[in-house]
Amino acid sequence: MINLYVQLSKYILLILIACYTFECFHVFRYHDSEQKEGIYIRQMIEMVLLYFLSLTALCLQTGDLLIMVFYVFSQLIVILVMQLYKFVYPCCNRLLVNNMCMLLTVGFILLTRLSVQKAIRQFLIVVISLLVTMCIPFIIKKMNGLRKFTYIYAAIGIFALTSVMIFARVVNGSKLNLKIAGFHLQPSEFVKILFVFAIAGILYKSVSLKGVILATTVAAIHVLILVGSKDLGSAVIFFFVYLCMLYVATKKVRYLICGLCSGAMGAVIGYKMFAHVRVRVLAFKDPFSTIDDAGYQIAQSLFAIGTGGFFGMGINQGAPKKIPVVAEDFIFSAMSEELGVLFSLCVLLICVSCFVMFMNIAMLLEDDYYKYVALGLAVMYAFQVFLTVGGVTKFIPLTGVTLPLVSYGGNSVLVTLMMFAVIQGLYVRQKENQNGKNERKRYKK
Repeated sequence: MINLYVQLSKYILLILIACYTFECFHVFRYHDSEQKEGIYIRQMIEMVLLYFLSLTALCLQTGDLLIMVFYVFSQLIVILVMQLYKFVYPCCNRLLVNNMCMLLTVGFILLTRLSVQKAIRQFLIVVISLLVTMCIPFIIKKMNGLRKFTYIYAAIGIFALTSVMIFARVVNGSKLNLKIAGFHLQPSEFVKILFVFAIAGILYKSVSLKGVILATTVAAIHVLILVGSKDLGSAVIFFFVYLCMLYVATKKVRYLICGLCSGAMGAVIGYKMFAHVRVRVLAFKDPFSTIDDAGYQIAQSLFAIGTGGFFGMGINQGAPKKIPVVAEDFIFSAMSEELGVLFSLCVLLICVSCFVMFMNIAMLLEDDYYKYVALGLAVMYAFQVFLTVGGVTKFIPLTGVTLPLVSYGGNSVLVTLMMFAVIQGLYVRQKENQNGKNERKRYKK
């Protein structure tokens, strides 16, 4: 009976995630708030059912009642967050709130399957992060002088990355974390946001040759320090975000071409300089010829995705733990194995809908500074998703970055929630300003 429930549930889960994903894009057709409200309510119902069916299936198979206790608390928090955003920020973008909660929910499902203890730790980090980030839209909305601290953002970012390069221990070929008071802090995650604010401020002040040189210098220092720490995944993200922001601000194709050529040269130099990069490229080219060594992770990832097929094996029916660091770097593979490739594609499309909404908000903003900030965060989010999924599917060499809000990792979750909160703040700020202008026009009439 339990096996029947598990097998049926995987099809129901696929239908629920497919309906949710369809509505992520269908909502763009409407401008009326009442029509949108119906979509948001349906999404919330689909999210709750998806979470309930998944953890019920896990509980029935394992007999671990802690799973259902975890479900109750985590489900209440997710619903509370959606209602709090609606109450505290009436003008907030509800699609982003729903997508944020759905991605967190999918992450909880997968982490509970892999390790209940990891799921609980992730949940506690999420709760603290949500409490912290809930204030960010208010700060963005009220503060008008954020652009004044451009060089402070750059200085803090450079100092933090330099500290990692000097003091951090080498783990898996890279320097990533600083241990402070028993906690592992990954400064490069937090510097992502500071970096976007710094580059946005420089380009806002001037897009002349002097301004471009200054922005390029600041970006180059960040990237070179990351290369010095052998954190090449973050270095690629910083470089690509800078290049996109520069192109949008200047609208000059020659800068884009020069940047791409410089990136290609840097990739070749990185391949020559770092042994672990050569190992990853070798694993990318032919993981099965080195399956006992460098290609083991990628090979197991591909086996998992292939075994799952379109519909998956059913939750708790696969063997995702055969993949090393599956909860951090290969969560997409674990999801594909047990929930299916179609389910994983729906999750990927939810990430795409977040990016589309980020870009819509960027185009909506009237202030160029905030427009550049929204653009930078949007590109950073989308490119990280691309690197993660591309790496585990052997589309590109593995970079070791997490799938935002889904993978296990406190630093990544907190920073991604901060990104969403900053975008929400910019959206709320623009909406309230627009509503204020409309009210003044009516008053004059």
